[in-house]
Amino acid sequence: MEYRLKPPLDAGAIGALRAGDTVVLDGTVWGIRDATLIRIFDRGEAPPADLHGAVLLHVAPNVRRSAAAPSGYEPTTVGTTTSMRMDRFTEPLLRQHGVRAIIGKGGLSDESSAALARYGGVYLAIVGGAASVETEQVEAIERVYWEDLMPECLWQFRVRGFGPLTVAMDSHGASIYRDVNARARERLAEIYERLDLGS
Repeated sequence: MEYRLKPPLDAGAIGALRAGDTVVLDGTVWGIRDATLIRIFDRGEAPPADLHGAVLLHVAPNVRRSAAAPSGYEPTTVGTTTSMRMDRFTEPLLRQHGVRAIIGKGGLSDESSAALARYGGVYLAIVGGAASVETEQVEAIERVYWEDLMPECLWQFRVRGFGPLTVAMDSHGASIYRDVNARARERLAEIYERLDLGS
């Protein structure tokens, strides 16, 4: 199935999504990365914006100053980063702040998959190496919070037609990454068996 959604997202929208579905987003997506997450969870500072129902993008964008932009910045490159090193923040983002979706590359752990099922969230995979397309889909940087963490600030992006994104981990416990790994292990066992028979 294909869905075009506008954040913030509610439980109904998230519950309808299944692993393998395609999502395109219009509206607000929040750029976030290690430094902001560490400030929130390790240093105990409250987020400077309401993230309930939010879609987060794992990113530290390249930007330039612009007097014409609402935030004073416009994007030059918005390229998604690998999600796994921020894995430990997934469960508290969902539980404490009501985040509904995380966009990134490479997936998250089985523990995060369980948290997505427990709290009603999804992980949306984006195509790696597609930063030029992503950047064109960002209409504006509307706000920038915690600029002292540049470029790992909290970024409020306004996007249009952002995607396509693949539902890689859904709120029902399914994970494309887990399925691919299981199939790879099965194939590997078959290969080893054939090698043993041929020896």
